[in-house]
Amino acid sequence: MDELTKHRQDGELPEAVIEASGRFRPQLVWVIPIVAALIGGWLAVKAILEHGPTVTITFATAQGIEAGKTKIKYKDVDIGEVRTVTVSDDDKRVIIKTEFTKPAAKYLVKDTRFWVVRPRVGAGGISGLGTLFSGAYLGIDVGRSNEPRFDFTGLEVPPIVTSDVPGREFVLHGNDIGSLDVGSPIYFRHIQVGRVIAFDLDADGKGVTFRMFIDSPYERYVTTDTRFWHASGVDMTLDANGVRVQTESVAAILAGGIAFEDETGGPQASAGTKFTLAADRVQAMKRPDLNRKSFVLYFSDSLRGLSPGAPVDFNGLLIGEVRAINLEYDPAAKRLRFPITIDVYPDRLRARYRAGAVTDQSVPGATEHLLDNLVQQGYRAQLRTGNLVTGQLYVAFDRFPNAPGAKVNHASTPPEIPTTAGSLQQLQETISQIAKKIERVPVQELANDARQVLQTLNRTLENTDLLVKQINGEVAPDLSAVLVDAHQTLDAAKLTLGSDSPQLVEVRQALSELARAAEAVRLLAETLEKQPESLVRGKKGN
Repeated sequence: MDELTKHRQDGELPEAVIEASGRFRPQLVWVIPIVAALIGGWLAVKAILEHGPTVTITFATAQGIEAGKTKIKYKDVDIGEVRTVTVSDDDKRVIIKTEFTKPAAKYLVKDTRFWVVRPRVGAGGISGLGTLFSGAYLGIDVGRSNEPRFDFTGLEVPPIVTSDVPGREFVLHGNDIGSLDVGSPIYFRHIQVGRVIAFDLDADGKGVTFRMFIDSPYERYVTTDTRFWHASGVDMTLDANGVRVQTESVAAILAGGIAFEDETGGPQASAGTKFTLAADRVQAMKRPDLNRKSFVLYFSDSLRGLSPGAPVDFNGLLIGEVRAINLEYDPAAKRLRFPITIDVYPDRLRARYRAGAVTDQSVPGATEHLLDNLVQQGYRAQLRTGNLVTGQLYVAFDRFPNAPGAKVNHASTPPEIPTTAGSLQQLQETISQIAKKIERVPVQELANDARQVLQTLNRTLENTDLLVKQINGEVAPDLSAVLVDAHQTLDAAKLTLGSDSPQLVEVRQALSELARAAEAVRLLAETLEKQPESLVRGKKGN
């Protein structure tokens, strides 16, 4: 029985004895897993250290975006990738989870913008053609803020100008948008120097505010006195020099555009300066009218074709415009009247004075009495047709020598200028006067006289017809006999005067004898002239 069995029988356990073990020898097969674990751990640590921020971007649609494929590029360099694409809880937006590289974390600031780059055709031209082969990607415009941000709302339309483009942004305010759109070009001396980047309707709904960007170095030509105007379409002018057509470019005709000009050369305008957008170049370059005088006019003519803004003309010079057309009741005459309020700008007239000439400002009191003197000389306001095609009217202040006497009513507010009937009304009055004269003509008496004359003429024609019939019945036969006799006489004359007729031979002989007798008489006369004594003494010998 061995020792262990003996101890078990005795109920005692043997005491453990520690024996020294031999030296451990590692096996070669464990080297590979250990190296693989170290490499995996190093890659995991590196991935954690290089892992960039995760950003959420929302869009209206996910057109062209694919998870795991769509890249995020800045200046055509990959800086991130789309990880997931899901729909928001309200089903109105698309939520895109993106992962950026660690160096790109500095681009994720508050005013950074994202958009999908895909082929587009707009007023600014064609963009994104390269994505036809490479596929759509997310573009980024890095902002200038220092505040980090990781949740963005993407742009549905790419920005016209990115923050890294040199230039300056300005603000325009106009009455309407016209044919302009985002991306519409801006011209300076027919050179495209910028574009419209945004527009918005004013809060009161009475105008439109535009944001425009002028590229560098052209922003230096925008000064505090620069004038902007719509350059859309074709500007056609017809004057004494002929027809002139002006346009900026074909693009401006199709997509609209804005042009600007500066004639003063003032200081450069700072970014964000606000300007007014005029309808055309004439309105834009017109000098501001600081001095204004208002007057009221009452016309008896029809006001159809007259509208606020119509010009006020003085002997062909534009001196003002119609401001308002109102309505009032005249209790004295118990009728309605239409007061026309006009604004006259005296500085426009003074600007026409020749250098060195005497002006109304150089004579004391001349300005106050100038209008009174003109009215006393026969000057009146009149409505005239400015365009025969459209029927537009304008107010002309011109001289009418035969106009009845009148004065300026300074008691009225504003002062009332006397008027005269328009050319159309004068024509109507002339036609009316002619019609009245025609009405006074005794048409019935003239008709009776004409009827009597016609009756007399009819009787005369009847008598003439009877006379002709009498001539045909009585005179015609005798006249026929006379003609027969005359014909016979002519035949006898022909026989008598024939070259071989006896009578003509005898006449010829008689004429020969008469010629010889005449010759003898001539010789006798010559002899008597030379020898008058031959009648007594006889003819001398030769």
